[in-house]
This record gives sequence, C-alpha cells and structure tokens, in this order.
Amino acid sequence: MTRNILALALVLLFLTPPAYAQEGGLSGPSSAAADLTPGDGLTDPQLRSNFPRNIAPGWFTWKDGLAENGFKFNIDYLSLGQWSSSDLGAGEAGGGMLRFYGNWKATENGSLTFKIENRHRYGEVAPQFLGLDGGALSITGTAFNDSETLLTNLFWTQRDPEGRWTFQIGQIDVTDFLDLYGAVSPYTAFQNLAFNTNPTINTPNPGLGVAGGLALGSNFYAVGSIADANADPAKPSADAFNDGDLFKSVEIGYTSGLDRVYLDNVHLTFWHADEAEDGSRPEDYGAAFSAAWFINNEWLPFIRAGVSQGTAALYERSLSTGFAWYRRDTDAAGLGLNWAEANGIEGTQFTSEAFYRFTISPGLQITPSVQFISNPLLDPSQDSITVLGLRTRIVF
Repeated sequence: MTRNILALALVLLFLTPPAYAQEGGLSGPSSAAADLTPGDGLTDPQLRSNFPRNIAPGWFTWKDGLAENGFKFNIDYLSLGQWSSSDLGAGEAGGGMLRFYGNWKATENGSLTFKIENRHRYGEVAPQFLGLDGGALSITGTAFNDSETLLTNLFWTQRDPEGRWTFQIGQIDVTDFLDLYGAVSPYTAFQNLAFNTNPTINTPNPGLGVAGGLALGSNFYAVGSIADANADPAKPSADAFNDGDLFKSVEIGYTSGLDRVYLDNVHLTFWHADEAEDGSRPEDYGAAFSAAWFINNEWLPFIRAGVSQGTAALYERSLSTGFAWYRRDTDAAGLGLNWAEANGIEGTQFTSEAFYRFTISPGLQITPSVQFISNPLLDPSQDSITVLGLRTRIVF
C-alpha cells in the first residue's frame, strides 16, 4: 500500500494543464476561483443592475484594493427552495448556504485558497434529500444539505512559471476538478446530481489530498488526485494517509486549446475508492466519459456516461445528454436528460431537468428550475415525480 501511494504521489507531481494553472488551482466551474470571477467568461455582459455594489460602494472599493494587492475574497449566500409532487415524504424542502472564500497570491507562482461554508436547512428536509425522501433515487438539490459549518478548501497551489503543470496540496474538494464540463456547478447551473459530477463516481467529501495535472502538448492533458475517502469537512483531519482509505482518480482529455479546457473538452476519467477499514463502505471503482463542446461561445451540447463496480456510488450505470445556452447578459439556460441503473435495484430511472439563470447583476442571480423523474426507483408505485425549484445567489 505504501509503495502504491508513493508511486501515485510522484506521478501527481507532474500533473495539470495551463488552463488549470490559475490562482485557485484546479479551478473548475464550481471552484472558489470560478466563483471569484464575475460573469461567465464567455460573453460581454449586458448587466441589468449594479446591485449590491451600488448600495455598499465603500465595501467593494475596499475589496477591489485588496484584490489589486493579491488577496481576493467573496461572501455569498445561496438559497434553494424545492416543491415535489411525490405521494411520499415532506413534499417540500428548503436550505441555504453562507460561504466565505478567497485566494491569496502569496508568490508569483504560489497561492493559498480557502473556503468556509455553513450549510443549513429551513424545514424538515434539506433539498439534497428531497428526491430520496419522495421515493426517487435522485439528488435533486446537490450541495444544499444540512452539514452546518464546513472547511471545504484550504490548500496551497504551486504552478510552473511556463504553465506546464500545477500541483496542489491541503484540504481539497475533488468535485472542483473531477470529470468537469461547462455546466457542472450546482451553484450556477444544473441542480440534479445527474448533471453535476458524474453520479456513478463515489466522490469523497472535501478533505486532505493532493492533486494536479500536466499539459501533454497543446491539446491533450492529464489530471489526477489522491484524497481522503473518509473525509469529514466538519472535522478536518490530517490522518488520511495513515489509515490508507483513499480515493484516487486519473483523467486524460482533449481540448481545442488549453485555455478552453472546460469549454471544448472530451475526456476519460478512471477512479478507485478503498474499502473502509470499519466496513462502512465497500471498495468501489469505475470509469466515466464526457464530451462537451462550445459552439460560437453560446451553445454547449454535452454527453456524459459512467459505470461503477460496487454499491457506494449513487448509480451503477448512467448516461446523460443535453445542452446549455449562454446569453450576452450572462443569463444561462439548460436542458438535461439522464438514464440510470442502480446496483441491486431492478428497473431504470429517467431524469430530466430544465433551468433558466436570470442574472440581474454579477452579485445577484435567480434560477427557477423543473425536474421530472420517471419510474422513481425507490418507490415503483409512483409513475413519476415533478420537482419545482427556485435558487437565488447574492454576492458581497
């Protein structure tokens, strides 16, 4: 075991493409670095309002001054309400997320990223569990749970001056960079896990780990990670590499250009999670495929698939397709379709989600959504379940 860990660690010393080589590390669409960047990076924003900057100009002037000196941070609050047509369970769920996150560029090629969150529910059920509560094997409100105060990021990033590799170590969240595409973020895009990080991957909670990647020429890249499979961000621990219960991943991908790695992207991801020593989690492993390509920086069609061998991941097999649409005012819309099978459960479940992100300003977004789940696997007596949602995000 020790030799395997050391060998993987040596491989990871040479991982991450230039597109990842940013101040936030492996900064995918759901990462702290992405959330620190206003707009979507694709359009020339036609903003409807300057709120909340216009009500607290002194605060934002102070923040801008810190950013010019290498320290960027945000405080934001996200809220999600969902209403289900299911015959079972509570029928509604609500939750919120208060986050403080940022990045300090300590040296020319090194930086520290942090994120502290408080995730809470408003009523009986948190949105993340509304689908399960209603009889569907479905995470309808990804990340909107009731885990309370969490340390989800505290890692150091070191970059090659020429952008050939990046390495990060510390408290990491592998969903920030694992099996990504442009519409992966549950904070700004799809809400159902079927269209976020692949639901056949048994991703661990944020915890101690190392990750990075390598540019393989001008169009190919490799990304990998080793992380604590038993991580609990509510109780951060440095014991991950002592008990040997680890999550490992390797991804090989192709992109039109390494500056568009999350926009034009085709990749394969392989992963493995060790069995927990206390028997609470079996060994699990699998593979995922993703292809997504931006057309005219406006349309993003995608197809994503995955398989797993074990019982820990949500699905054993999954196939998703759909598209996202990005507009000049930084509005965005998406439509996704998913087919899935689960280990030990007969039948197949079909999920669809549509959303529209209405961007009032870089600091205020409102996103209504609708999810339709056909043949809910946990309650075959129901033909289908409809879930309506409304998400808001305000950034200070």
